[in-house]
Amino acid sequence: MCRHVAYLGPPEPLGALLVAPPHALYRQSWAPRRQRYGTVNADGFGVGWYADGDPVPARYRRAGPIWADLSFADLARVVRSGAVLAAVRDATLSGADAEAAAAPFAGDRWLFSHNGAVTGWPGSLAALARTLPAEEVLALAARNDSALVWALALNRLRGGDEPGQALADTVLDVAAAAPGSRLNLLLTDGDTIAATAWGDTLWYLTEPGRRTVVASEPYDDDPRWREVPDRTLLAASRTEVLLTPLKEPEPDHPVPPAPTAPPKEPRT
Repeated sequence: MCRHVAYLGPPEPLGALLVAPPHALYRQSWAPRRQRYGTVNADGFGVGWYADGDPVPARYRRAGPIWADLSFADLARVVRSGAVLAAVRDATLSGADAEAAAAPFAGDRWLFSHNGAVTGWPGSLAALARTLPAEEVLALAARNDSALVWALALNRLRGGDEPGQALADTVLDVAAAAPGSRLNLLLTDGDTIAATAWGDTLWYLTEPGRRTVVASEPYDDDPRWREVPDRTLLAASRTEVLLTPLKEPEPDHPVPPAPTAPPKEPRT
């Protein structure tokens, strides 16, 4: 389910990245070449991008298929950016959250996407949800598995974790709580990209010093595309790509303890 792509490089029109290539994300919404689960990604789409001098990304998301949105064609033609994250969605379960359930999700300076599904949702992640501050759970914009996975990762980022570490630890926690989950996560802050390959395809294309693209599948037939092995963390910038193996969680991998309130002062 789902296809996503992140780009760092010289400013390009969104359409040059998402529509024009022969196997672009636009085409992957109905004819993906390497998607293992599902065949049509018509349950929503979104694109997030960064403007020069502004660390907070803009987003455009819709609940329907990307090919049915006539406004997106104009947007993609004129908006240019050197940092983009976009996704098309094939929903695991139907729901009423409309565009709120479509990636990219956002928080602070981050954009995030999840390609995959959490097994046993929602019960399987109940214990992990209790590790989040209550206000973060109540503030979730959507009630799907991806939104909660993003809340878990964002909580780690706000706690000071590096992007790769935040994604890796989130994957291990969710995989331990819900074995068999597919957890291809994609994250950018406009300067770096972090991603995981865990149960589905992930590829990257790099021209060091110029551009880096990380995607569920290649959007063209450039021979420089490289596949990321399963169970791998990818960390990238415009100049380099680093791959680190991820280990399967131990059967007794502990769920992090829920936060506790400070003791109340005794009344006098």
